[in-house]
Amino acid sequence: MPHFAANLTMLFNEVSFLDRFKEAADQGFRAVELLFPYKFDVQDIKQRLHENNLELVLFNMPPGDWDAGDRGMAAIPEKKNAFKESVSIALSYAIELSCDRLHVMAGLGPETANLLDMKNCYIENLQYAADKCAEHDITIMIEPLNNRDVPEYFLKNTDQARQIIQQVDRPNIGLQLDFYHLQITEGDLERKFQALLDITDHIQIAGVPGRHEPSIGEINYTHIFKLIDQSKYEGWIGCEYKPKTSTKGGLDWLKSMT
Repeated sequence: MPHFAANLTMLFNEVSFLDRFKEAADQGFRAVELLFPYKFDVQDIKQRLHENNLELVLFNMPPGDWDAGDRGMAAIPEKKNAFKESVSIALSYAIELSCDRLHVMAGLGPETANLLDMKNCYIENLQYAADKCAEHDITIMIEPLNNRDVPEYFLKNTDQARQIIQQVDRPNIGLQLDFYHLQITEGDLERKFQALLDITDHIQIAGVPGRHEPSIGEINYTHIFKLIDQSKYEGWIGCEYKPKTSTKGGLDWLKSMT
């Protein structure tokens, strides 16, 4: 059976952030992931993980000014120094929290941008991040985002992601494969999943089109979970969706898996 991790930024929003760890554990989760932990004291998060016997499996490096619209810095040439600082900040949290995966967000690439400069910057910054993270046995992740939800995001599809991973040429970089984004951008999920297994190091799920529970929408997740079970993938599956009503009220899909 697949191993599911609750995304505590998206789920259990009925309670405050630090209380979500217990809520996740009470619902049977043994792992969690986050978008950004940086507004919270690392020791407070560490305590909640320990108290609830939870493993933190993934979070994002600082994205820049999220509220102002930033969606990462790794491919933004004028933010190279800020990106390097973000690696240091993320590592300080990851080491303390024993988290071995960090998602590096690329940033936005509008039509007026020099896309070649962005690509070269992205590769260079990913190499820098991978080398720094390798010192602590941490893998960096890249994730294509769909253009409907995140217009102008630089990393747009899995072909581009594979090319970037190959050019970065580091053993500790992998694909964060989100079936929600993949369905919207490319479709053909079964064949895509099988073709991407060799570079996939983390999986995320949500229903399409509303990004609600995986039991809602056009993706047949019963089939997807069977494919994952039959594959060589042994990692976590992050539940990065927006509950349609309450988090607990929408977990029947998970209970049917256990």
